Amino acid sequence: EPKLSIKQNWLCYNCFMIILGIDPGIGRTGWGVISEKSGKTQAIAYDCFETTPNSPMDSRLKLIFKHMTQLTEKYKPEAVAVEELFFNTNAKTALVVGHARGVIVVAAALQNIPVFSYTPLQVKIAVAGYGRAEKKQVGDMIKMTFKFKEVPKPDDTTDALAVALTHAYSRKMKEANRV
Repeated sequence: EPKLSIKQNWLCYNCFMIILGIDPGIGRTGWGVISEKSGKTQAIAYDCFETTPNSPMDSRLKLIFKHMTQLTEKYKPEAVAVEELFFNTNAKTALVVGHARGVIVVAAALQNIPVFSYTPLQVKIAVAGYGRAEKKQVGDMIKMTFKFKEVPKPDDTTDALAVALTHAYSRKMKEANRV
C-alpha cells in the first residue's frame, strides 16, 4: 500500500490542522494562529511584532526572522499563509516589505513548513465574500467567525487571521497557491 504523501495529507478534509497566517511588514508584522478541523475554525493566538524604526535593515530583518522562528517552534503549524504584497504607488515600500516577506518565507521553509500565498483580493473574497470589501467588513467577519467580543487590533493582526482563515477555506486549492 502506498504511503501518504505530503500532498495527499494537505487534501485531508478531516485532519486537524494548525495554520499560521502572516500579514508581512517591515515595521509591524501581524500574525494569527488558527486551527481547522472538518471546516470548523478556532483562533489559538494572535498579535503582531514590531521592529524599531530607523534601525539598520539587516537588524530589522534578523528580528523578523527570530520572531517567525519562535512562532513556528511554539505553535508548530502545518502551513504558513502569507499575504501577497500590493503596492500600487510606492516601489520603495514594496521592496522593503518584500525583504520582510522573503525572510518570513525562508524562516518557514527552513523548518520544512509549506508556505502559501494569497492576494488581498483572495482574502477579501474568502472572508467577506466580496473582493472590494473594506477593512471594517473583513474585521467584522473575523470577529463573527471567531466569536471575538471586538475586532482584534491592530489591523495587521486582523489581516493575519484573515489570511489564515483564507487558507483554511481553500484546502482544495492549496497546492496551486504554494510559494
